[in-house]
Amino acid sequence: MSRRYCLTLDLKDDPRLIAEYKRHHERIWPEITTSLKDSGIEDAEIYLWGTRLFMILEVNDRFSFEAKARADEANPKVREWEALMGEYQRELPQAKTGEKWILMEKIFQLER
Repeated sequence: MSRRYCLTLDLKDDPRLIAEYKRHHERIWPEITTSLKDSGIEDAEIYLWGTRLFMILEVNDRFSFEAKARADEANPKVREWEALMGEYQRELPQAKTGEKWILMEKIFQLER
């Protein structure tokens, strides 16, 4: 059974940096794709509006945010990617110290 999570984050308000961020995601490193799939993420999409990012994760039963964080910390290439992406990202005011992507609360779903 898959689950869906939606997260949000802001980019720095600089058109040049936003363009660079988009280019990085056009050629994401293969080690990042592997780490996502290995953690139980079956699909991931990121949308951009202005400086606001919105990410949708479709995950399987193996996925947990805690396990993904531990695996990321142990993976030098993921740490390198996260440091690079951190140059473009801006923490939301509601974020805890060091928190980047924030899990959004689902408030509506159209009945099927």
